[in-house]
Amino acid sequence: MLANEWKKNAFGVMNQIEETQMEQIKKVAEVMADTIQAGRWVHTFGCGHANLPIEEMYPRIGGFVGFHPLCEVPLTFFTHIVGEMGISQFLFLERTEGYGKAIMDSWNFDKRDVLWIFSHTGINAVNIDMALEAKKRGMKVIVYGSAAQTGDKVPRHSGGKNLFQIADYVVDSCCPLVDASVPMKKHQDKIGPLSTMAFITTVWMTICTVAEILEDRGVKLYIHPSHNVPGDTTAHERLDACIKEYKERVKGV
Repeated sequence: MLANEWKKNAFGVMNQIEETQMEQIKKVAEVMADTIQAGRWVHTFGCGHANLPIEEMYPRIGGFVGFHPLCEVPLTFFTHIVGEMGISQFLFLERTEGYGKAIMDSWNFDKRDVLWIFSHTGINAVNIDMALEAKKRGMKVIVYGSAAQTGDKVPRHSGGKNLFQIADYVVDSCCPLVDASVPMKKHQDKIGPLSTMAFITTVWMTICTVAEILEDRGVKLYIHPSHNVPGDTTAHERLDACIKEYKERVKGV
């Protein structure tokens, strides 16, 4: 069954991440922990389906304050497919040099901040602009994506370097560059993409490691609780504390 083929491929990617990327994830988690402990932000960004790990991590039950989503609606919402905010406009914007700079100019950053970008191929202009602007501001840039398979491929940016070549830290998602992984008998294109699954896997492996580091340092985490469990009488109080902490941190952004 093709369903089992996809599952086999997905587990293969997850196992490869565990076998090859854990040391790098630990290094990245230390950088993020330092930022959060300092009262600053790990800013998160991705385009299209690479925005899904952004939405997954915060705000989310089991997530905690310290991760700030930079969700640019025209780059994240294209489920109309055609018409307004359709795929054609999305593809144009993510490949347009200068748009990422405009996004960065809309926020206030600190050199202690971190920019965490998700990009499968690392070649599109908007992500590269974001990374370059972050580095100009003295921020560390962390990129997750199919780095090994992208290699030194030429980007859609005049700077000449792809996102993985610019980043301070890279974690490889261990996905095939074509993304889809299951071949069909009568079609040229495969089905069953893996990048979203890989991104979500690396997100929680990373965030759990950050949480472990911070707890070991004695830092209080503002964790979003489930407020749907009967009998948990303090869930809303804990959620209110998270929102209050978020409001305090976000004032300067």
